[in-house]
Amino acid sequence: MQLTAKLNQLLPIQTGTGKNGEWKKQDIIVESDGQYPKKLCISIWGDKINESQLQIGNLLKIDFDIESREYNTKWYTDIKAWKIEIVEINTQNSINNSVSTDDFIQNSEDEEWPF
Repeated sequence: MQLTAKLNQLLPIQTGTGKNGEWKKQDIIVESDGQYPKKLCISIWGDKINESQLQIGNLLKIDFDIESREYNTKWYTDIKAWKIEIVEINTQNSINNSVSTDDFIQNSEDEEWPF
């Protein structure tokens, strides 16, 4: 399956040791586009974690698999990304939005303020 969505949040990287050795996992929160946007938590495992792609605000094309499993009579569903590509880079990260006090000009003391 494939999804194009905007990266909203990076959760902390998780690491551990299992029967197959060391592992690491990065969960990300993305928001789909459309009339009714949905937020999804997608897991990225191992060497597929690319921090240069994972910048808040980037529009990503994500190829993924959905997998459900049973544990103690309850079912759990995971969305696991197997390929991620940048569709659009968030340009807001590179824009300097600072405003100095010199940008404001006081015209006169007679000026009326709306508050």
